[in-house]
Amino acid sequence: MLEIKDLHKRFGDTVALDGVSLSAASGEVVGFVGANGAGKTTTMRIAMGVLASDSGTIVYDGTPLGVEQRRRFGYMPSERGLYPKMKTGEQIAYFGELHGMSKAEARRSTAELLEQLNLTGRAGDFVQDLSLGNQQRVQLAVSLVHDPEVLILDEPFSGLDPIAVDVMGTALRDRAAAGAPVIFSSHQLELIERLCDSVVIIGGGKIIASGGVEELKAKEVKQLRIRVETAQDLTADLPGTVTRDGADYLVLGGDDQEALRVAAAAGRVTHFAYDQPTIAEIFREAVTR
Repeated sequence: MLEIKDLHKRFGDTVALDGVSLSAASGEVVGFVGANGAGKTTTMRIAMGVLASDSGTIVYDGTPLGVEQRRRFGYMPSERGLYPKMKTGEQIAYFGELHGMSKAEARRSTAELLEQLNLTGRAGDFVQDLSLGNQQRVQLAVSLVHDPEVLILDEPFSGLDPIAVDVMGTALRDRAAAGAPVIFSSHQLELIERLCDSVVIIGGGKIIASGGVEELKAKEVKQLRIRVETAQDLTADLPGTVTRDGADYLVLGGDDQEALRVAAAAGRVTHFAYDQPTIAEIFREAVTR
């Protein structure tokens, strides 16, 4: 379990973080969501020791996080930290050795990652000659090469095409399946919904919503959608506030059992369920409250 507790950080008169807390358990993928400047990168940099917080703690498995523990983490910054004039395979292995791996271990791990991330054919290419998407894959490989216990990734899917997104998403889910807590930020909210077990939404340096993906969606369920085979217009008969969406009736408020009775009396009910909002819709509502 990685726990970030009550972080505060100011830059001059600007409050960057105001009591930020979040956690990731073993095998859990946590999506960290917020607008530009909300505090995501600052939180991640503090977690990795790149920045110091004004107050608050980072705890890993019940112990305050120190340098030795952070060495076992995998970190992917939003800005690429690669050597452009090194070859891809050599670079990944080099970072493995920096983490204390032997040359043989680093080369073996590099070969596995090149295959997993579809980079085997690029192993001998200089990083500066790769596309931006392939450079992003190399950056992920660098964060994974030492088989980290925890992954903290800042916008890992930025600039990737759909195939590359699938490749990298599978790599992250595989690491989580092996027991690593994973925290990553992204503006691609449909991707957060697809890959993550839980979501943390930050705005103005404060956590404004958090929870499991399905839990958050269930909390925000408000609208009942009814489809019924009938020529009769039920807008005035259904309880609550009723609007139309094509053939469907959208009902807010009112007694759902009464709505079902009215619909069933009018004809054959082919759909009767509450709409679940997307994470994107939940995010938009949370940041505008």
